Amino acid sequence: MSSFELFSIVVVTLYCLGALTVFTGSIVKSPKLKQLSNALTIIGFGLHTILLGYAMALNGWALPSGYYISMLSWSLLLIYFFMWWRFKLSFLSLTASPLALVLFIGSFHAKGASQLPKAWSGAFFGLHIGTLFLSFGLLAMAFGAGILFTRLEKKIKSKEPLSEFEKELPALTTFDKVNQLAVVAGFPLYTVGLVTGFIWARIEWGRILSGDPKEIVSLGVWFVYAWLFHQRLVMGWRGRKAARAAIWIFSICMFSLIGINIFTPTHHSFLQ
Repeated sequence: MSSFELFSIVVVTLYCLGALTVFTGSIVKSPKLKQLSNALTIIGFGLHTILLGYAMALNGWALPSGYYISMLSWSLLLIYFFMWWRFKLSFLSLTASPLALVLFIGSFHAKGASQLPKAWSGAFFGLHIGTLFLSFGLLAMAFGAGILFTRLEKKIKSKEPLSEFEKELPALTTFDKVNQLAVVAGFPLYTVGLVTGFIWARIEWGRILSGDPKEIVSLGVWFVYAWLFHQRLVMGWRGRKAARAAIWIFSICMFSLIGINIFTPTHHSFLQ
């Protein structure tokens, strides 16, 4: 077994333990278990960072396809740690830890390598991939917050009794705050990622659009995201409508990243 494989197993183990302890800590109302979950995830994140750097140093710009899925997992946790540190929104680990684990494991099944021309690889990776993945991370946080918001609001309005787990969750306004941040910061990042992708396509392939399924879905996501951005900032959308819209946008993004890559021929695939 290589050191890379060993490190990967350790990262999976730490992420898995982090996901299990955060759910257990939330159910039994144990702050110590929640702290342990964050500690385990942070250690896993550190080793994950080393793995990404090692792959980059070892392969240059001929990167394994799974690298990008692994990078998405890493980006999601980066966004979670920022929101945990800046806004004390520790409940977002309920979304971040399991999803990061699933994506990291999924990166093992991607085969082949993606070669980027050295003259443009830095700008492409830093702007196109980087901004898109950060926007996905923000959307993942809004997705988790939206699921909890809609569930809690329904129970509160119907006057159903809350479970012990639900009683420990923050107020509905906190979930809405996550949605607002995801829209205000995530939409510009997504736009930058999309525009730099079009610029890259023009340079690399001589055309901006090729009719690729991933391009079509990505444009569709942008229009829906722009609509939510407008509704939140101009029309003053709050609460349930904004939460449901974030859930749908993130679901479409996951369909684009996973469904299209697996079931549809695309030159954007990370799984080839």
